[in-house]
Amino acid sequence: MNVVTATPIGGGSYKWLVLFNVMLTTFMAVLDSTVVNTGLPVIMGTLGASMNSAEWILTGYMLSMATILPAAGWLSDRFGYKRIFIFSLTVFTVGSFMCGNSTAIGELVFWRIFQGIGGGLLMPVGMAVVTTVFPVEQRGMALGFWAIASAASVSFGPLIGGYLVDNLNWNYIFFVNIPIGIFSIIYTMIVQQEYKTGMRQKFDIPGFITSAVFLPVFLYGLSEVTSSTNTKGWSSPLVLGCMWVAVVSFVLFLYTELTVKHPMINLKIFKDHNFSLANLIVFIFGIGMFGSTFLIPLYMQDSLGYSAYQTGLFFLPVGFLQAVASPLAGNASRWVNPKVVIVLGLFLLCTSFYMNYSFSFLTDKWYIMISLYLRGVGLGILYPPLLNVSLRQISNQQMAQASSVTNIVRQIGGSFGVAMFSHLLSQRQTYHTERYHEAIAYTGETYSNVVDGLSRFFSSSGGLGHTESVSYAKQYILEHVDMEAYISGINDVFFVAFVTTLLAVIPMFFLKTKRK
Repeated sequence: MNVVTATPIGGGSYKWLVLFNVMLTTFMAVLDSTVVNTGLPVIMGTLGASMNSAEWILTGYMLSMATILPAAGWLSDRFGYKRIFIFSLTVFTVGSFMCGNSTAIGELVFWRIFQGIGGGLLMPVGMAVVTTVFPVEQRGMALGFWAIASAASVSFGPLIGGYLVDNLNWNYIFFVNIPIGIFSIIYTMIVQQEYKTGMRQKFDIPGFITSAVFLPVFLYGLSEVTSSTNTKGWSSPLVLGCMWVAVVSFVLFLYTELTVKHPMINLKIFKDHNFSLANLIVFIFGIGMFGSTFLIPLYMQDSLGYSAYQTGLFFLPVGFLQAVASPLAGNASRWVNPKVVIVLGLFLLCTSFYMNYSFSFLTDKWYIMISLYLRGVGLGILYPPLLNVSLRQISNQQMAQASSVTNIVRQIGGSFGVAMFSHLLSQRQTYHTERYHEAIAYTGETYSNVVDGLSRFFSSSGGLGHTESVSYAKQYILEHVDMEAYISGINDVFFVAFVTTLLAVIPMFFLKTKRK
C-alpha cells in the first residue's frame, strides 16, 4: 500500500478552530440520544405506538451506529477526513429533518436508523481529526476538551428535551439539530483542511458484512434480554439465537480480518501493548459506568417521587464538573505519570458506586448529588489520559481505525452492562421481595398492631370506613415492602458496578507510560 501523508498546514489557531467544530458536532450527536429519551412517552402518545415499537426509536439508532463504526476508519483513510466528516454531518442533519417530519412510528424508526449512520461516523472521525491536528504532547489536553462536548450534552440533554416537549412539541427534539448541522457543514468546508493517508486498498466487504451482522445482532440480543415481551430472559430462543449468530459471525470476522490482504480493521493494531490494555479498561469500566446510568433515574423517580425534569436537574452540574476535570486531567498527564491520574479517576468512580450501594427511601438529596458529582469528576479525570496513553504509539495512518475500535468497545461494554444490570435488578428485586415477605409474620401480633394503627390513622385523616381503612393499611404495607425490595435490588446492582469498575485497576498497572 502506498501511503502519502498530507499533514494539514495551519497556524497555531487552526487546531483550536478545528477542535471547536468537532466539539460542537459531538455535542449534537450525543444530545440527540438524551433528548429522545425525554420525549419518548409523548412520541408514543402522538404516533399511537406501543412500547415494543417505540423501543426501536432508540435501538435502531444504536444498531445503525454500531454497524457503520467499523467502516469509519477505511472511509476516512480512503476519501479523506474532511469529506467523510462533511458526509456524516449531512446524513445526520437530513436524518434529523426527516425524523422531525415523521408521521408514523415505522417512518420515524427508518429515519432514526438513517440518522444513526451519520452519528456513527461523527464520533470516531471527529476524534481522529482532533488527534491528527494536535501534536502528541497536546493530545491529552485536546481530548479533554473534546470530552467536554459529550459531558455537556449528557447534562443538558434531559433539560433541553423536557423544555422542547413541554413548550413546543416532540418534533423539535430533532429539529434542534438542523441549524447546528448546517452551520457545522459550512464551517467545515471553509475552515478545515483535508487530511488523506493516500490509501488505495480495496474495501473489505467480507469483514464489513460479518461485523455488520455481529454488532447489531449482539446488541439486539442484549436489548431483548430485558424486553417487556420476553419472559424467559437469557433462555429465550430469540436471545439464544442472536447470541449464536453473533458468535459465529464474530469468529468469521476474526478469521477474515486476519487472512485478507487489506482488512477493514487491522487487528494487528492490538499488538500495541497500551492500546490493547486501554481498550480492556474501557470495556470494563464501560460495563460499570455506562451500564449503571439508568439506575439513579429509576431510583429517584420510582422510589423518591422525583419528576423526570427534577431528575435532570440533579445531573446538570455533573457535566460541568466533567467538562472542567477533562482538560485539566489531559494537561496534568503531561507532567505526572498518567497512571496516577487514571487511578484517581477510577477511585472516584468506585467511591460513587459504593455510596450508591447504601441508598434507601430516606436518602437525602445532597447524598445523591455528592455521589453524582464524584462520578462526573472521576469520568472526566479518567477518560482523557486513558485515551492519550492508548493512542500514543498509534500512527496517523491508523488513527481513524483506532478511534473506531475504541468507540465500538465502549458501546459494547455499555450495552452489555445495561443488559446485565437490568436482568440482575429484576432478579435481585424478586429475591428481596420474597425474603421480606417471608420475614413478615402476617398472622402475628406485631403485624396486626401495625395494621390497626395505620387503619386508625387512615380512618381519622381520610374519613374512610373501618373496612376500607384496614384494606388500605394492608395495601400500604405491601407497597412499602415492595419499594424496599426494589431499592435493595438497586443497591445490589450498584455493588456489582463497584466491584466491576474496581477490576479495571488490574490492567491499568500494566500500562507502559514511561517516555523514551
